[in-house]
Amino acid sequence: MGLLCYSSRRIVTPKGVRSGALVVDGERIRDVVASADVPPGAACEDFGNSVLLPGLVDSHVHINEPGRADWGGFRTVTQAAAAGGYTRLVDMPLNCIPATTNLAALGVKRQAAQAKCYADWAAWGGVVQGNAHEIESLAEAGVLGFKCFLVHPGIDEFTMVTGADLLAALPHVARTGLPLLVHAELPGPIAEATKQLHNADWRVYRTYLDSRPEQAELQAIELMLRLCREFGFRLHIVHLATARAIDLFRAARTEGLPVTVETCPHYLHLEAERIVDGATPCKCAPPIRDRKNREKLWDALREGVIDMVVTDHSPCPPAMKNLQQGNFQSAWGGVASLSLALPIVWTEASSRGFALNDIACWMSEKPAQLAGCEAHAGRLVPGVDANFVVFDADAEFTVAEDSLHQGQAVSPYLGEKLRGVVKRTYLRGSVVFDQGQFPAEPMGREFSSRRCRAGTSARHCRGIE
Repeated sequence: MGLLCYSSRRIVTPKGVRSGALVVDGERIRDVVASADVPPGAACEDFGNSVLLPGLVDSHVHINEPGRADWGGFRTVTQAAAAGGYTRLVDMPLNCIPATTNLAALGVKRQAAQAKCYADWAAWGGVVQGNAHEIESLAEAGVLGFKCFLVHPGIDEFTMVTGADLLAALPHVARTGLPLLVHAELPGPIAEATKQLHNADWRVYRTYLDSRPEQAELQAIELMLRLCREFGFRLHIVHLATARAIDLFRAARTEGLPVTVETCPHYLHLEAERIVDGATPCKCAPPIRDRKNREKLWDALREGVIDMVVTDHSPCPPAMKNLQQGNFQSAWGGVASLSLALPIVWTEASSRGFALNDIACWMSEKPAQLAGCEAHAGRLVPGVDANFVVFDADAEFTVAEDSLHQGQAVSPYLGEKLRGVVKRTYLRGSVVFDQGQFPAEPMGREFSSRRCRAGTSARHCRGIE
């Protein structure tokens, strides 16, 4: 195959949005050039005013396979990703059976991925009770870092960690140089708040919101910042929901602590005031808070205190959301949004004066840096994989079930009018999503921390020999 050229009046590069052409040579980007500098003989396609964005990178996704593929396995999750403009995912180590907390489980995960992936993927390893001795082996085997919960995660196969567990694990984490991703809620404030709600109506969203107080997040974040200071590991706080923690992170950055922070589309778009009773598709943990809190999260993105926006895509069968009863206490907590995250965030960001470069930073470049794969993904620059998205940033659509592409027709966004349509997604130069269709066989590959550090290309989803 010769050189291919994709022209657009809006190509989003690290140096700004420019008119010109993206030149692709096989699986890699050769260059971004002015229209007059397209190499002679290159086959060209013109996308006009549609935007060319770097393929999105999501460092917080739940691929529930093996063991719970009916919730959302490799095929359906990566199809939703491709439909949403995502070309790289990092899988959280829980919800699958077995959880990815040891070498054997990592091998089973890799086997389950074979020939099913419409996006490239990698694995986070888990830190749970009693597996401190597994951490460095998992790092050597290629996980990109580690995830732990300070509160019960909702399933029994992945245990939360206590202070003693952290003291045992953190020296190993620090030695790997890889990040520790933390679900930062402590159980004490949640238990105390829930005790006060013993006669409450759990169909009411306010009841659920009151059961997960901001203090649970704040105390957990304070704990992890103290431990980061003591042990010197890379700390990443997942799905920040409370804006009251922003001052803590601002101070930590001033101090020079190696801490990064993410938030999610549902915290940036939804608001507690508008969640009606029984609307369990909106349940997640930490919970969606009020409008004022949401606006402060946007302020923190503007300031750079929050580094990135990732989905925390967590699909489940409709029955687990208790749609008929609308009971927030017993419903599964998770929002699936891979196919919609880009238009959700763009709808909100564009209304607040943010630009396409901000989207590329939050949803591609920064997650790629966290995952250690920035040499291969996250930007439209020479030498990286030819992962890019054709995005009509001006079109609007109303979310319907056929917009989801995720296998489960459960979403808090059904009926919403959003701005921005993903028209086509390219993975290493090949089209994996095109106008609602998946025209090619799965071609996703696993990438690992060893390959990212070495700067080598990833292999197909066949595990590591």
